[in-house]
Amino acid sequence: MLLFTPGPTPIPESIRQAMATPTLHHRTKEFEAIFAKTKAGLKLMLDMPEVLLLASSGTGAMEACLLSLTTSKILTINCGKFGERWGKIAKAHNIPYQEIKHEWDTPPSPNEVLEAIKADSSIDAIALQVCESAGGLRIDIESIAKSIKQHNPSIMIIADGITAMGVEKIDTTHIDALIGGSQKAFMLPPAMSIIGLSSKAIERIEERNLGLYFNLAIELKNQRKNTTAWTAPTTITQGLLKYFEIVESMGAKKLGKDSFIQNPSEFDTQALQAGIQAVYEHSKKLSLSTKAALKALGLPLYPKSPALAMSAVYDKENAVKIRSELKALGVNVAAGQDHIKEQIFRINHMGLIEVYEAAWVINTLEIALDRLGLRKFDGAGNRAFMQEFYVS
Repeated sequence: MLLFTPGPTPIPESIRQAMATPTLHHRTKEFEAIFAKTKAGLKLMLDMPEVLLLASSGTGAMEACLLSLTTSKILTINCGKFGERWGKIAKAHNIPYQEIKHEWDTPPSPNEVLEAIKADSSIDAIALQVCESAGGLRIDIESIAKSIKQHNPSIMIIADGITAMGVEKIDTTHIDALIGGSQKAFMLPPAMSIIGLSSKAIERIEERNLGLYFNLAIELKNQRKNTTAWTAPTTITQGLLKYFEIVESMGAKKLGKDSFIQNPSEFDTQALQAGIQAVYEHSKKLSLSTKAALKALGLPLYPKSPALAMSAVYDKENAVKIRSELKALGVNVAAGQDHIKEQIFRINHMGLIEVYEAAWVINTLEIALDRLGLRKFDGAGNRAFMQEFYVS
């Protein structure tokens, strides 16, 4: 069965093997060295001054950031199930919040968010998604964050980048907290979250020093010494380090470093940067090629602003049947959620997906449409995919 759901994603054998090595105690110099190198890879990828690793799902990191960075009131952007979660977190902690709500296929405009900020001077933080995976929507967070910071640089911008981190370059210039998760583009098991932090966010976190387990001030103090406040997700950290070593090797190959040898203590920065760029380029090509194939097959995308991380296909009448037929043919894609659960299906593009696997999904989808009597198989999907990937 090919797993093409937008998280968890398949774990490559090399990463599984890295996680299968003997378990390390987290309070040792050996693990501290792994932790330090892994954090260095994340800092380079996110281009942020500090990165924290937490033993939690992405929701834990969302809660930690909202609690640490909101002092009076937060503006939340709800364009899907995960944007809705910001409001649930605020409500659970009795934190005042205001919500901008859209249908799940529609992103907010920068001006709309800015006007909400101007209308309420008590708002000192904003929480939104980079990619709202419930409907495959890409929000223009970069423009939103820039406009807010120009208006008031002290307002904290908290971004859920769980399904965008490792897929595309996110401009973090105006972002204060960028959240990621292990089970998406990093191709790891669930249970680790990642938080990139700006200098302003670090200042606010250390000033407030709130909570216990999700106290980011305590984590900052410990993780600067390459350890964690609580028990670290050691196995997943070892897997994440392997991910960055794979990417580093990709970059070395791209740069023509034929005699490249990985350093166990630190990355070749040039090679890792080149590898990260190669991952972004590959992910974009896969995503755009899949979307071109879907268009050739007459399958419309659901969101008005599609994300690169996945393709969300809208077919109100047939989405459930198509998913079922795909699964019978050996390809597992995801349904929608809540009110659009039976109206869309979602194809993943996160992780180091081989081009032949993505092409297989397109061929299988076209066969499924034929079997369901929705469209005769003529190879148009694969033709459009290959044309976009190799020629355009």
